[in-house]
Amino acid sequence: MARQPDDKAAAKFSSEDSALVRELALLLDETSLTEIEIERAGLRLRVARNISVAATMPMSMAAAPVALPAAAAAAPSAAADLSKHPGAVTSPMVGTAYWAPEPGAKPFIEVGAKVSAGQTLLIIEAMKTMNQIPSPRAGTVTQILVEDGQPVEFGEPLVIIE
Repeated sequence: MARQPDDKAAAKFSSEDSALVRELALLLDETSLTEIEIERAGLRLRVARNISVAATMPMSMAAAPVALPAAAAAAPSAAADLSKHPGAVTSPMVGTAYWAPEPGAKPFIEVGAKVSAGQTLLIIEAMKTMNQIPSPRAGTVTQILVEDGQPVEFGEPLVIIE
């Protein structure tokens, strides 16, 4: 924080100035800004904060890179096993999978739901086109293998129907 009065003499820091600094610091926190500078009545005041990425990451995110290689190694083998499952419905394209027809709407399916052949299971957005993914057979949804809004690859298992 810097105080630079217009005249060359150093001015005393008043309680009014302290209140202004506190107010600006609160504004920094509320708006996620890193710096604010104002000039008022010959007083120029700059309040800034230094943010390091490591300091602002939650502990769970900081631990994630350590666990990620082990999880990444296990994920391909698990996905390969599920794609061979007889009830697996795989992605016919590369895109983004969505559980519902629009944000906030009821999902097409849930675990435990009975589905009929041809019923829409989810939507995959590819090249700004929403593609409905139909159920290839009747049965019960035992697993949904993708998160809402997750990118998917061709052949990736999406849902298990038994």
